[in-house]
Amino acid sequence: MGSSSNAAVSGRIPPVDKGVDYAQYFCTYSFLYHQKDMLSDRVRMNAYYNAVFQNKHHFNGKAVLDVGTGSGILAIWSAQAGARKVYAVEATKMSEHARALVKANNLEHVVEVIEGSMEDITLPEKVDVIISEWMGYFLLRESMFDSVICARDRWLKPTGVMYPSHARMWIAPVKTGLLDHKVGDYHSAMDDWYNFVDDTKTYYGVDMNTSMWNNLQPHQIIGTAAVIKEIDCLTATVDDIKEVRSNFSLSITVENTKLCGFGGWFDVHFRGRSEDPAVQEIELTTAPSINYNTHWGQQVFLLHPPPRVTNGDTLNISFFMNRSKENHRLMEAEFECELKCPDKHNAPFTKKYYIE
Repeated sequence: MGSSSNAAVSGRIPPVDKGVDYAQYFCTYSFLYHQKDMLSDRVRMNAYYNAVFQNKHHFNGKAVLDVGTGSGILAIWSAQAGARKVYAVEATKMSEHARALVKANNLEHVVEVIEGSMEDITLPEKVDVIISEWMGYFLLRESMFDSVICARDRWLKPTGVMYPSHARMWIAPVKTGLLDHKVGDYHSAMDDWYNFVDDTKTYYGVDMNTSMWNNLQPHQIIGTAAVIKEIDCLTATVDDIKEVRSNFSLSITVENTKLCGFGGWFDVHFRGRSEDPAVQEIELTTAPSINYNTHWGQQVFLLHPPPRVTNGDTLNISFFMNRSKENHRLMEAEFECELKCPDKHNAPFTKKYYIE
């Protein structure tokens, strides 16, 4: 919903220049147009609304912390669900708009908007609930979950709950027109780009590719999907999310097509905790949909040239993702792939991507 600050947990994360971090990240969330994009995301809004109002027992009479409140909508819903007190923390001047929205809903006696980074502010009490919309592209881009972890470790009661409580990252093989539906100038530009990529790899040993944001359709998924990371928001540490490593296999389930790349998405769940479960578990998924894609869309990792595959072929993949050394809020991903086809031999290949 908004933004918080990157946590320097136990000194394990190098200090970040706050001015640079604001210019690269926080300033985006201080604009109303960006908040409007998120508020217009029906899947996103419905999931949070249903999670709160179908599980009022977690909020009624309780203290709530909203990390990165943005427009303030989650804080307001928490108050409307019966929260005794809501601390709405926002690192940018969007806090002024949040205060105006809180006032317009006559909730100033419940919701206190605090402008500042999560790592720097102090609350007068521990809270029963931490609610936050911290997810970035492919879940972990932006590294905002660091701040949620910091808030949890400092301010959540031992019996408290996290909203959302769990998250998963998914990868599946895809076909997409991104590679071949444009002609003319597109092909010329792409040829120049791939020549540059090849030259860079030859002379400097770096294989450079950038993943692409896209709204995939279900028919573009050409095989099984695999969960590559599961996160329990109540127990995850920053070290747990700085790197993602996974070895998995994908099976092609369609006849004679191009493997254009891999699609990545995430889902989060609102389950409460084992000792205090949700009455109604809610899922927010960013998987490809024929009805409505979220503003997160999917991350597409293109292969060039795309190999031909068919039903029954198998992909054995070793996946690694970590934070960019130049900007800790951006990610770098690597796929080591072995394509097993019954009727032909395919050499293993490695592809690296930036998630920008």
